Amino acid sequence: MLKQILAVAAGAGVALGVLAADVALKDGHPDTYVVQKGDTLWDIAGKFLAKPWLWPEIWQGNPQVENPHRIYPGDVLRLVWIDGKPRLVAGGGGERPPSGPRIRAQPLSDASTAVPLSKVRPFLEKVRIVDQADYDAMPYVVAIEGGKLRAAPGNAVYVRGLDAAPGTRIVVLRATNEYREVPDSFPWEEARRRVDAQPLDSMVDLDRPDWYWSWALNWTFRRQTEYLGTEAMEIADGEVLRDGDPATVLLQSSEIEIRPGDRIVAGGTLPFDLTFSPRGPRSVPDNLRVVSLTRAFNAAGPGQVIAVSRGAQDGLENGEVFSLFRPGEAVTDTVRYPDGSLSRTLALERTKVTLPDEFVGHVMVFRTFDRVAYALVMDGRLPVQPGDILREPAN
Repeated sequence: MLKQILAVAAGAGVALGVLAADVALKDGHPDTYVVQKGDTLWDIAGKFLAKPWLWPEIWQGNPQVENPHRIYPGDVLRLVWIDGKPRLVAGGGGERPPSGPRIRAQPLSDASTAVPLSKVRPFLEKVRIVDQADYDAMPYVVAIEGGKLRAAPGNAVYVRGLDAAPGTRIVVLRATNEYREVPDSFPWEEARRRVDAQPLDSMVDLDRPDWYWSWALNWTFRRQTEYLGTEAMEIADGEVLRDGDPATVLLQSSEIEIRPGDRIVAGGTLPFDLTFSPRGPRSVPDNLRVVSLTRAFNAAGPGQVIAVSRGAQDGLENGEVFSLFRPGEAVTDTVRYPDGSLSRTLALERTKVTLPDEFVGHVMVFRTFDRVAYALVMDGRLPVQPGDILREPAN
């Protein structure tokens, strides 16, 4: 049936290599594919398309499926041509479906998602971006039962400012990073920088002998940068035992030990979105850059999460795919202007040449907050570094 459809398209003057605008099938693509357990939408799109983020351009849901955006292991995807354009259909590939009711007996958790959940789950469930003033105003742990310095599951902690009835579920937050947009450079730095993640534990240590210099640098840093948000990690949960000020909270589970100063929020994890699919962005905000490598020291690769310097307030949406580029460096042309030559001395400014920006890879946004978003590195030619630029996907 598929060969007949392709033959009709060719007879109508539609060349198989000429597709819908910007949509190019991948060399060696299959005509049919059976979805496997663990496949993501990016994996499936990459089997058919040279540019996986154009998945919405070719995907057509099966009308027999209640939610056409869900794809399950065992589903058969078929490539067909409709009005001269390539389309993927599930199941019958455009043929008349069999009569009678059909029931899917698979749980929603089996459906293919846009990205591997194991890679992003901690950033969906445990991480949030808050305003520093809001964080400072949250109820906080003031002491731990028995005069302990740290608390673990089974311990009670005392919380100030918590207005919640006994039995209320709570989560414990700890601030980890402060994100700021940085100017081109600082007087004490040679490198040009546009974004930065400042670990909160590195701000000012009054026990250091040079604490005044550290305070001065941090004061200057804050005065000359734009605040984007504070990253806070959910590190424990529990239940209110007694109200009051302080209230008593029983810790029930924790990632790490709890200490005085940790913040308390009534309720559970913030809701998150998993219904998106890979697609190009509606727009690209100005100066959209990698601000932090969340679980890497100085470089990140495929399957790792990064934070970027724009969010929902700037139009970013879950599922949007961007190309990453590294700004080209300014280097000295030592061929035309050799070291020690008179020409180099007399033409110092002209000795510099800026190299082209380098393509790094693709990332997909999966969690957005007001001014910061998290994205997953989908593929890469070079390691991702802070300061890399996000642009319209084109490679």
